[in-house]
Formats: sequence, C-alpha cells, structure tokens
Amino acid sequence: MSVAALCVGLGKAGFSGLGLIAVFIMAELFGKASVGILLPMLIVADLSVYPMFRKHASWRPVWRLLPPALVGLVAGFFLLDWLPEAWSKPAIGSVILLMVVIQMIRKFCEEPFDRLAHSKGFGYTAGVFAGLATMVANAAGPVFQLYFLSKRAPKMEMIGIGARFFLLINLIKLPFMGGLNFTTPETLLLNLKFIPIILVGVFFGKHLLGLISQKVFEWMVVGFAILAGMRLMFAG
Repeated sequence: MSVAALCVGLGKAGFSGLGLIAVFIMAELFGKASVGILLPMLIVADLSVYPMFRKHASWRPVWRLLPPALVGLVAGFFLLDWLPEAWSKPAIGSVILLMVVIQMIRKFCEEPFDRLAHSKGFGYTAGVFAGLATMVANAAGPVFQLYFLSKRAPKMEMIGIGARFFLLINLIKLPFMGGLNFTTPETLLLNLKFIPIILVGVFFGKHLLGLISQKVFEWMVVGFAILAGMRLMFAG
C-alpha cells in the first residue's frame, strides 16, 4: 500500500497515469471494495494539491463539467453495485483508449477537431465518461487530462482545474462509497497510516512537473493513458 499511496500523490500532482498504478495495487489487495478504500487517500491528495495550484485556474470550467459528471457518477454507482469486476476494468480501459484516439486525431486534423472540442456535446460526453470512470474505478484522471489537452489547456492550468474538479467530485462520492460499505471507519483508520507518503508524492510530483516542458508533458499524459488503458482492458 505504500507504493499505492506514493502513486496517489504523484498522480494528483499531474501524472494521472501513475495514479492508476494505485488503482491496480489496491484492486489486487482488496478487490472491488478497493474503490472505496482508495477514495479517502485521493481526497487527502486533493486537499494538498488544491492550494498548491489555486492560482493557476478558476472554478468556471469545473461548474461547466460538473452536471454531466454527476450524471456519470449516478450511472457509475448503479454499475458498481452489480457489474462484475472482470467487465468494469475493460470498460474503463476502453474509455481511456478512446480519449487517446481522440487526442491523436487532434494532432492530424487540428481545425475540425478544435471545433468539435469546443462544442457542448463533446464536453458533455467527456464529463459523463469522467464521472463514470471515477465512480467505477477511480480512473478518471487520464480522461480528464486528455479532454483538457484537446482544448489546449496549459499544464499548470489543467492541474489547477483538476485539483478543484476532483476535490469536489471525490467529496460527493464519499457518501456513495459509505452506502456500499466500501468506505468504513476501519478503512479510514487504515488510510491514516499512509497520509505522510501521499504528501511526499504530491510535493515530489509538483517539483518534477516544473522541470518538464508542455510538449513532453502532453506526450507523457498520452503515454501513461495508453499503458493504463491497455492494462485495464486486459486485467484479470
């Protein structure tokens, strides 16, 4: 779990593909209930990242993305309740790989894609996918980042928006996980032991992010997303 906690911090600082390593580790240790056990660790990282990137973005993009994300959350709640784990992971991996394909199309068809990326329909679809992915597998980071890369958001602005968005979304998810009995007083006590490691990951990730150019950062996001999507599709 120590490696998972470190990856949570690094993922929240901008390397969302690394954050999915935590998803894999926790799923291996706790199975389906790992979604709720991991959630408080993500919230700790969200609370740490938000003030660090507060000046780089605003809440306006969050409010635009929130309604469709809530639709995805509700759908994901019911899916999580009955969907076999063997099906849920490939489904989330497919969503991530779809976003990678969209990002690649943007590279070669910039003008038509730019019109699509700024349409309400594209934002709504990405929001629903993000809500679904975060509820079912805590795996919305690559979906979120690929969406904002398609809108040409600078890396620091993207992390600032993400810090706000996921802090809000993860707090909303907490009662759902409690209702499914995935987050309990016992799991919260377990989470407490790993808070220092999460914080180390956050601060190290922020320092590393400042050393990487925008272009390299974009390709790292795409690369991590491909690896994470393939790993989820063929998990189990």
